Amino acid sequence: MNYIGLKVSGRSHTCGELRTQDIGSRVVLAGWVQNWRDHGGVVFVDLRDRYGLTQVVFNPEISPQSHQLAHSVRSEFVLQVEGEVAARPEGTVNENLDTGEIEVIVDQVKVLSQAKTPPFMVDDPGEVSENLRLQYRYLDLRRPAMQEAMIFRHRLTTLVRSFLDERGFLDLETPMLTKSTPEGARDYLVPSRTNPGRFFALPQSPQLFKQLLMVSGFDRYFQVVKCFRDEDLRADRQPEFTQIDMEMSFVEPEDIIALIEEMMRVIFKRLLDIELPPAFQRLTYEQAMADYGLDAPDLRFDLKLIDLGRVFEGTAFK
Repeated sequence: MNYIGLKVSGRSHTCGELRTQDIGSRVVLAGWVQNWRDHGGVVFVDLRDRYGLTQVVFNPEISPQSHQLAHSVRSEFVLQVEGEVAARPEGTVNENLDTGEIEVIVDQVKVLSQAKTPPFMVDDPGEVSENLRLQYRYLDLRRPAMQEAMIFRHRLTTLVRSFLDERGFLDLETPMLTKSTPEGARDYLVPSRTNPGRFFALPQSPQLFKQLLMVSGFDRYFQVVKCFRDEDLRADRQPEFTQIDMEMSFVEPEDIIALIEEMMRVIFKRLLDIELPPAFQRLTYEQAMADYGLDAPDLRFDLKLIDLGRVFEGTAFK
């Protein structure tokens, strides 16, 4: 990015972008205060955004005003700073940080937002109660683990869309407000303002709409879509969830299985650098129910059911 001035641009670089080749450049950074340290009059602040972290330095000999203001900042304050990129002094390089060889000597600073003492530390990897995380969700979403999960989800859906687009699928939206249809769970209902006494239903899946698309000639459809089911919580299901929904015309079951296997291999390779086998293990419904008693067994635990009917035949044991 080119620097175009503090009064015009909110920032010239992200907090994870600067390197040794930027030494001597004037930059503008904006982000959240992660750590604050006063070392003998010079104040060091670790400034964070979702791209990384940069150490910024407030020296009273460079800018007394900025140094004075720096004494008032605390964790999770939002700052905008302007200064010059410099090499860190010998012995202070942080090899665990992408920006660990440089720091920014600040001569201008602006507090964009103050913050109260947070109920938990954003950079603390320790366990935080779920109720507290949900109460302060905006803080929870600043935590590295949460941001990594959100970014991973974005990359996953982007890859899925690209994969299916390359194979002739159309990403088509279907209605959210529809009529109730018999499916496997109860519907969430939305009252109609224009039709008193009548209700819309939120879709449990786009099943009817994608079948309509097939009849209309859109032979390859997909959608990363929200679905709603008014049912009790389960480990693999929430009342509101997202699924990769698709439909194809003029195909056989083997075509669909091959497509999904290929998509899973691409996802694991590009996002996790894991090579999946060229052919997946297959299990029929009848075999799954007979061996495991359910249609989605966890094959990591090969605990098969054994029919002991013959052993206890002729006994009172039932």
